[in-house]
Amino acid sequence: MTFAEYSIQPFAPEMHPDQKSIVIKLTSVAALFVMTYINITSVKLFVKVQNIFGVCKVLACLIVIGGGIYEIARGHTDHLNKGFEGSTTSPGGIALALYSGLWAYDGWNSVTVVTEEIINPGVNVPLSISIAVPLITGLYVFMNVAYMTVLSYAEMTSVPAVAVAFGTRVLGPASFLIPLGVSIATFGCAMSVQFGVTRVCYTAARSGHMLEVLSYVNVRRMTPAPAVAFQAILTTAFILVGNIKTLIEFASWFLWFFYGLAMVALLVLRKTQASTPRPYRVPTIVPIFVLIVAIFLSILPIVHDPSLKYLFAVGFIVMGATVYTVFVYYKKTPTYLLRKFTFVTQVLFESVPPSNRQD
Repeated sequence: MTFAEYSIQPFAPEMHPDQKSIVIKLTSVAALFVMTYINITSVKLFVKVQNIFGVCKVLACLIVIGGGIYEIARGHTDHLNKGFEGSTTSPGGIALALYSGLWAYDGWNSVTVVTEEIINPGVNVPLSISIAVPLITGLYVFMNVAYMTVLSYAEMTSVPAVAVAFGTRVLGPASFLIPLGVSIATFGCAMSVQFGVTRVCYTAARSGHMLEVLSYVNVRRMTPAPAVAFQAILTTAFILVGNIKTLIEFASWFLWFFYGLAMVALLVLRKTQASTPRPYRVPTIVPIFVLIVAIFLSILPIVHDPSLKYLFAVGFIVMGATVYTVFVYYKKTPTYLLRKFTFVTQVLFESVPPSNRQD
């Protein structure tokens, strides 16, 4: 939805909010279909598209940073001294702010869910994280500094697209590069998130925690087509019924709740299965720190701003636990319906159970 908001901005700056909301959702769904096609078609195609978009994203960031350096050289630093003006120091407010901030950096963990498809993961996974995370952090921090060289706090909170407002002020006729760059960046990020999430779904299904057919792969392209399509259907539903701010807070609460559970599981496994071989290992202090952050981000927003979205989130968790208990743990499955559904899915996506051989 961020991609859609920035991509339509140059063409519909004065559009009525209701009409704009509909256009954003339709554009989001169209972009989702393109991402889904790429992820179903070929992993190599995904990698090529990501490489191109990655280069374009970094170039767009450097253009913004360059504009900020130019404005600082001209002495425009008044707004930099007021960057935290109007901020709140309440724990709940900080937690809600962190949701949006951490959402901007989402993707830091994407490489870990595709470990099975990475050559020499024991070396390449830590290496990619140690290079990419500091690089992206530096780019994003300096971009925000650049924004504050020309935009006040009030302007940044009132405009629908901060980068577009910055481009209009600084780049003049070349301002179209900003929404184009942000659109490319967000499209690439969303596509990589879909790539990672579908691998989690695929692995869960292969382990018996989800429908078996979601672990099937396309017989010609060797991609988890059913899992990709399933994720696209769920995403489409959330796009059509929500707005971007609510979805970020809703999804962020979910993410950090389960990040916390994952850290608990990691610490337990380090104690109970200490001798199990691990391709890579981080110091124990790291999962402990992430667990503390997850607890903070899971509890404080509910206390600070209790709303129905958190109740719905808890409801989804309870629903998921119930479905898992009945259909996975006790194996009370409607066999006839599942066979029919599996058959239709296999025919539709030309999918078969994955082989055990290493490709």
